[in-house]
Amino acid sequence: MPDLRWLAATPSPTPTGPPAELVTPGVAGFIAIAVVAIVIVLLAIDMLRRIRRAQYRTDVNEMLDAEEAAAARGDDNPDDGDGPSAVSPEGPAKG
Repeated sequence: MPDLRWLAATPSPTPTGPPAELVTPGVAGFIAIAVVAIVIVLLAIDMLRRIRRAQYRTDVNEMLDAEEAAAARGDDNPDDGDGPSAVSPEGPAKG
């Protein structure tokens, strides 16, 4: 087995890192984070708009299905206020 005691006897240099002002992200880091934040906000707004549009389409399809079912039954008043036809595309009924 080799003698490695000589490695422990050599003094190790004290580690010196770069100056603190060179380690900060600076203006480029700020701009990058700002761009990422803006993109995330725009994506969230677009996602909410798409979800809202899909919900409106579902509500309209429910109304049309209820009207078709009422027409098939021969019912003169398909909108009795209880079924899915009571949902309006503007949102839930108030009252």
